[in-house]
Amino acid sequence: MRRSIDDSLDDHPSGQDDREPASWAIALSDDCEACEGEPRVVLTVEEIDRRGSGLVLHMAPETARRLRVAIAAALTEVGESPGG
Repeated sequence: MRRSIDDSLDDHPSGQDDREPASWAIALSDDCEACEGEPRVVLTVEEIDRRGSGLVLHMAPETARRLRVAIAAALTEVGESPGG
């Protein structure tokens, strides 16, 4: 099973420095052989126009929750609500 959840581009202004525009995607997967069939939250980050050359993280639910908490904390630090 592999199911896409969401994806988007980063919000860094283009042409401002040497950073290449990037995209991210979140999916669910249970087809990781090393994960022994346990479901994983998959985060993919890659440069735009370089599909297939990015980083892919297979996160167990505990790790995905830790990432969610870190993003919520960062949003709170910049004065934004961490709610969806």
